[in-house]
Amino acid sequence: MPNATGYRAVEETYDVVVCGGGLAGFCAAVAAARHGARVCLVQDRPVFGGNSSSEIRVPPQGAASFHAYARETGIVHELLTEERARNHEEATFDNGWINSVWDMVLYDTAMKTPNLTFRLNTSVTGVAMKDERTLEAVVCRVQHAETELTLRGGVFIDCTGDGLVAAFAGCEWRLGTEGRDEFGEPHAPERASDAVMGNSIHFKAKDTGRPVPFAAPDWAVSYDDPDFFYKQGRWPGEIRSGYWWIELSVPWHTIYDNETLRHELTRHVLGVWDWIKNKDPELSVAAANYALDWIGQVPGKRESRRIVGEYFMTEHDPLEKTAFPDEVAYGGWFVDLHEPGGLLAPFSERAAAEGHAGAYAAKSYVGPYGIPLRIMIARGMNNLMMAGRNVSVTHAALGTVRVMGTTASMGQAAGTAAAYAVRAGMPVRDVPARGIRDVQQALLRDGCFLLHARNEDDRDLALRASVEASSEAGLSCTAGVRREANGSDALTARRGQWIAVGEDRIDALSVCVSNGSETPQPVAARLYAVEHLWDYRVEPGPPLAEAVLTVPAGEEQWIEWPVGLRTAALRGAYVRLDLLENPQVRWHAAERVEPGHVSAYDLGTGQMRRYGGGVAMSFRVAPAQHCFGAAQVVSGVTRPYRYTNLWRSDPNEALPQRLTLSWPEPVRIGRVELTFPGQLLRDYRSYPALYRDPQCPKDLVVEAYAGGRWTEVGAIEGNYGRQAAVVPPHPVVADRLRVTVTATNGDASAAIYEIRCYAEDDRRIGTPATEQGGGDRYDAAT
Repeated sequence: MPNATGYRAVEETYDVVVCGGGLAGFCAAVAAARHGARVCLVQDRPVFGGNSSSEIRVPPQGAASFHAYARETGIVHELLTEERARNHEEATFDNGWINSVWDMVLYDTAMKTPNLTFRLNTSVTGVAMKDERTLEAVVCRVQHAETELTLRGGVFIDCTGDGLVAAFAGCEWRLGTEGRDEFGEPHAPERASDAVMGNSIHFKAKDTGRPVPFAAPDWAVSYDDPDFFYKQGRWPGEIRSGYWWIELSVPWHTIYDNETLRHELTRHVLGVWDWIKNKDPELSVAAANYALDWIGQVPGKRESRRIVGEYFMTEHDPLEKTAFPDEVAYGGWFVDLHEPGGLLAPFSERAAAEGHAGAYAAKSYVGPYGIPLRIMIARGMNNLMMAGRNVSVTHAALGTVRVMGTTASMGQAAGTAAAYAVRAGMPVRDVPARGIRDVQQALLRDGCFLLHARNEDDRDLALRASVEASSEAGLSCTAGVRREANGSDALTARRGQWIAVGEDRIDALSVCVSNGSETPQPVAARLYAVEHLWDYRVEPGPPLAEAVLTVPAGEEQWIEWPVGLRTAALRGAYVRLDLLENPQVRWHAAERVEPGHVSAYDLGTGQMRRYGGGVAMSFRVAPAQHCFGAAQVVSGVTRPYRYTNLWRSDPNEALPQRLTLSWPEPVRIGRVELTFPGQLLRDYRSYPALYRDPQCPKDLVVEAYAGGRWTEVGAIEGNYGRQAAVVPPHPVVADRLRVTVTATNGDASAAIYEIRCYAEDDRRIGTPATEQGGGDRYDAAT
């Protein structure tokens, strides 16, 4: 029936209502629906993905942009893996290159998700409150459909970016920068202000194969000063696209003046392109055959309202790596604070202006660090959460948590917690105290990673099994040597290589180095015990061993260090081999990365940073370290961290290769879940079109030993994803389970991070509230 405005009025009721269909909201909605909640996802644009969509085209980035093996997993990893496998477009490399294939991956996922309803082109216009602490409904308007929706729900998640739902609900929020006197944050300005980071639009240029002229319209901004580009951190040398610094905020308001900002940004894009095509003496030659192919008309926002939550996260938390009891996500982007005003400021971002090599960049380097659930729960509210750039953080802390890999992980955590609250019949503000272990264990089972939690799922039968393998890889050396261009592998700073310990001793270590001088060169070598793969302390403790190696003049020489170290106490952990500074010596990178083995260099601030794009240095270790054993699949961790956590078969033995789980007594098996290697080492942009990770198993068979014989209970074919499951037609009772990898996507070794076994095929989160002392049980069947 029409309402008073003449619009059709529609009312619907759900368990969880998610407002905002960017990656945070999308992952929140999918997570809640997968855990049995009836979910409605409201998005005010025609496509999902927010800043990552084809309307704005910012590639999702996160911790892996700075830390090897730190890529966010769970739903966002599943989506990006699928996009790379489907998309013909080459690696995105930077802004402007995302196309509609990505939109369709998201749309396809939404369509395939049971319990999920979505409303596109639908804007939130208000809320209805049950009482001052409880939302009853959000009121929405469907564009071009003359329809007003009232969406009632049990839990609401505000992923609008601008914190619109929370603002309508009367929640406390902040906008602008905190002064340094409030929290003592290193990046906070002396005085608080209303200034925020700006909005951007992007463009894409195409090589047409022939000269193409360009004439800027008279309303475009005119750029005539080369210093604006070359001395203020606005490098325009990548002709095709990618200019994050086409950004504006003050004197305009990033919410109320969004349309004005869109127009102003368009004027600047055309002016920048005019500089490239017609004014820069070098770029105009390089860009002669290029034409503008696309200019975005939806500004991508970095910052607006931040909703005050049950915990207010400051910059000190990521800098000091605070360990939160309610940790549900992690971050690892640097403290990336753009200068208010963007194009109108003396520089757009200080680290970029310093070439990402100065003191400011070193000061801004953080992570990985944990993120608590409480910053996603609006303070004092019973049923309102938030995820994305509107979470409860200071302006300085927003500089690191705002990137989409991190916000997507927060979204999955919020959606999982919301489903738990519905199923347990409790307010979401009680979940951090009463249900956090269940939420954490559900996130781990769903493929996420947490710094301070591992698989301790009481229902996982695999944790009670012993594991054997048909073969296991050993670590003796990294294969081949890759010569870096321009001598960039020179030891201009201390460099370290992580090595997993799998034996009771290390007799000798060798490195492949070159000495371009005419005289022998000394290089100090040290060996340290480290806590994990991201233990970046330059001096993590007293050296386990140290020596001075002599490198004769010459190229690609293997220099041996007879360490003679007993390592029984270090088995199952990493050591780090450091070579100290000597610019005359080049320590060559390995031709490829040995799984779980990466390197870092000294930043000069007492901490180290990932070397290159996540590479291993050339090294040999004797005896070979057996660090890829079968038992790693029940370590409880599904990526290299404190150890490799990976079973890898001997590459010298042909496939098929198998793992066997054994129990003292028969167990009931109704579901087998597997986690594989795949696109963890580097960020999304590093992987090419139509990519399927060679290390990922492609085909496998799962068998159970029951009734005195092996019986196939399921198989997987054509896999390229990180997670997969086998569900027998009927639960089987067996005392052994065998997983046989018959083919990979190219690697010689079979490899698996984790195997889980469950008695039932049920992935819904939590236990009934009646078993916890209160509330009504939520049943997905109702």
